[in-house]
Amino acid sequence: MTGLEAIFFDFDGVLIDSEPVHWACWREVLLPLGVTLDWEFYRDRCIGIDDRDMLRMMAGERDWRDLWAEYPGKKALFRARMIEAPPFPRTLAAMLESLKGSYRLAVVSSSGRDEIEPLMDRAGLLTYFDTVVGGGDVKKHKPDPEPYLLAASRLGVTRAVVLEDSAAGVASGRAAGFEVLQICHPNDVPEALRTAGILE
Repeated sequence: MTGLEAIFFDFDGVLIDSEPVHWACWREVLLPLGVTLDWEFYRDRCIGIDDRDMLRMMAGERDWRDLWAEYPGKKALFRARMIEAPPFPRTLAAMLESLKGSYRLAVVSSSGRDEIEPLMDRAGLLTYFDTVVGGGDVKKHKPDPEPYLLAASRLGVTRAVVLEDSAAGVASGRAAGFEVLQICHPNDVPEALRTAGILE
């Protein structure tokens, strides 16, 4: 990857193992409405897409906006559970420290910045990143390329690598014209970067 200028990290599932917590919070707030969100459905079809698209899939005959009305409750529940002990890998800070001098770093996520930044700040990780692109910063979400194109524009770079765990995220990074490393779990990130020759 000669000439690489930047590394763009998805948040949920790449930097932090938060997807099980997102799922549990959505499941809890939707259950009183008679909507059951199974882990398998969430894992296979909802990771990496905008929450509103997930709720449209689940709404059936009802108005999906009735489900979306539960979003503030879900967000508060998620924040309370995550802020206690954000599930970042123990080695993440050291890895980011070794990358920071050589590359511009960005977080590019479908989650809101108000969900991402407090967790990163609490863990002492926010200062490693040059920008955070959240779901509220774009009109079109992954798999559209807009989130990654916005990150590149903010940093003034044209050569970046994207780390993603979801099909929608992989499609977004590729559509933006960047090489993509697909990640299965946050613990896999250092090895993926080493294999790509980015991390020693």
